[in-house]
Amino acid sequence: MCKECRKGSYYITTPIYYPSDNLHIGHAYCTTVADCLARFHRDLGEDVFFLTGSDEHGLKIQRKANENGVTPQAYVDKIIANFKLLWRQLNISNDDFIRTSEPRHHKVVQDVLQKIYEQGDIYKKNYKGLYCVPCESYWLERQLVDGKCPDCGRPVEEMEEESYFFKLSKYEDWWLQFIEEHPDFIQPVSRRNEMINFVKQGLEDLCITRTTFDWGIPVPFDKKHVVYVWFDALLNYLTGIKYGTDDAFFHKFWPADLHLVGKEIVRFHTIIWPIMLHAMGVELPKKVYGHGWLIVEGDKMSKSKGNVVDPLALIDEFGADSIRYFLLREINLGSDGNFSRDALINRINADLANDLGNLLHRTVSMINKYHGGIITAAGYSAPIDEELKGLIADTAASYIRYMKGMELNSAIKAVWALISRANKYIDETTPWLLAKDPAQQPRLQTVLYNLAEVLRITAILIEPYIPATSPKIYSQLGLAVPERFLLEEAVFGKLADGTKVGQPQQLYPRIEVTEEGDTLIGGKRYEHKAAPAEKKEEPAFVPEPIKEEITIDDFAKIDLRVATVVAAEKVKKSKKLLKLQVRIGEEERTIVSGIAEHCEPVELIGRNIIVVANLAPAKLFGIESKGMLLAASDGEGNLVLADAPGIKSGSRVK
Repeated sequence: MCKECRKGSYYITTPIYYPSDNLHIGHAYCTTVADCLARFHRDLGEDVFFLTGSDEHGLKIQRKANENGVTPQAYVDKIIANFKLLWRQLNISNDDFIRTSEPRHHKVVQDVLQKIYEQGDIYKKNYKGLYCVPCESYWLERQLVDGKCPDCGRPVEEMEEESYFFKLSKYEDWWLQFIEEHPDFIQPVSRRNEMINFVKQGLEDLCITRTTFDWGIPVPFDKKHVVYVWFDALLNYLTGIKYGTDDAFFHKFWPADLHLVGKEIVRFHTIIWPIMLHAMGVELPKKVYGHGWLIVEGDKMSKSKGNVVDPLALIDEFGADSIRYFLLREINLGSDGNFSRDALINRINADLANDLGNLLHRTVSMINKYHGGIITAAGYSAPIDEELKGLIADTAASYIRYMKGMELNSAIKAVWALISRANKYIDETTPWLLAKDPAQQPRLQTVLYNLAEVLRITAILIEPYIPATSPKIYSQLGLAVPERFLLEEAVFGKLADGTKVGQPQQLYPRIEVTEEGDTLIGGKRYEHKAAPAEKKEEPAFVPEPIKEEITIDDFAKIDLRVATVVAAEKVKKSKKLLKLQVRIGEEERTIVSGIAEHCEPVELIGRNIIVVANLAPAKLFGIESKGMLLAASDGEGNLVLADAPGIKSGSRVK
């Protein structure tokens, strides 16, 4: 199909989750990331299809059902109901939910299996191997780690049975060539390198059927066998977009733009799945992205440790948008992320209640108080207004660039830098003083219009992250809530003159934590039952030795000044350096600093930092640096800038 025919469409999938038990916060993270990307592409005006679902077959499910005295279908039906409840509560906007136990999927799997069998890529033999039931995977002795499954660390079982095999090894050279020609297919790069090393060790043919249990899709050419889980599960991505039943619909969305999966199943999605598709004669997806794990308080989630986090309980306590915001803001996609209750509460209070909530409440309150609730575009503009408009345009552009590059937390940081700047803009323009002088009415109208515009545009940009919040912002601004928050509307000046705002409402109540560890949210108390944690001896922090003494005269030679960061960017070809444009009083100068791994450029703009102003200039990467900023570092990867909020630029530090 021609590429032009797919213009404007976007197909994204999550893995289909295994219903051996209810989902935890790690599953919620993956699906929230996918939902954020799906919403973003809808906001771009694209036709999006977002698929999630459940992988329901296999020996583990059959054993679980037997233990509970029910059929496998009855067992999974109950758990799937909780899956769907979680996605509704979390505001997940999936277009379909695929279940591998559905007849539509059985037909696809059987048709594909028959096709590949008839072309000679499937054969039968007796097989004896080491099998991990939880992972539904056979392993060779050399692949085990300490005699256990290399993926999950559990014991393996020796099994022998008659099975059909897919000729995976036949396509080893083709796969290596494909990855070389399509370097972006597997992301991030670290996962691609892992997969290349795995394949270069030699691919084994894949066992794709079983006879020791019957909870699965019957093999069309041998009814004694059922299809093995991965050959069944991976085909869900085709079933969901009507492969074999509606060619026009299928070709509208295939090849998939993105398969988002956890790093533990990257191997199946980037080796087995492409080879299956190649053998079928079907075009490969554009990208598979393996995200990291979500750990709790620094430890991997485990029932035995009692630290599995129930997302439904968190949503009930803190709200879906708060959980979504934390997961997307706090974690770098591709890296492991840490979930902690304290970090969640701090993020909600600082970003949602203080920064965003206060900006909306102050703005709507002032428009009601000073202008009878009417937003007026006066047309008066001062340099500070033009600077704010410029930041709005830059933020929208950066946001789109980051989102397209799947840098989700960088995108939302850019938006929050705009929110912070708008809060500072209030303090700088002092609307409460302007309101006292009738001659300043045009100026006051301009200031309030600008703030309302920041909020309107912010609502558009944050919709993929916290979709229930954006309509609340629009409603308080007196705007009709659109069916879709289109990014083309995130342009300054589209707020209609004469708009009447609503009454200010609290977006996010501030969370208080009691001495017992309970939370108080909007007058409601939530009891916190902490999971038992293993006590770990933390090594004592040993600071660097203090340098030799200097005299007061030596110290007096150092001129420390407060400097305001007016621009910041990464230095090309350097991972560590940032180029900062700072203002010290009336003077502007450039300082190059090795803080790129600790600070995002957008977070520094407008910040007052402390610098050594009389340090001799030096050239770094061809850039002349005049000065050095101060920061504290513990040598363990933690760094905090020395700053001076509220102190005028150029002030001396004594």
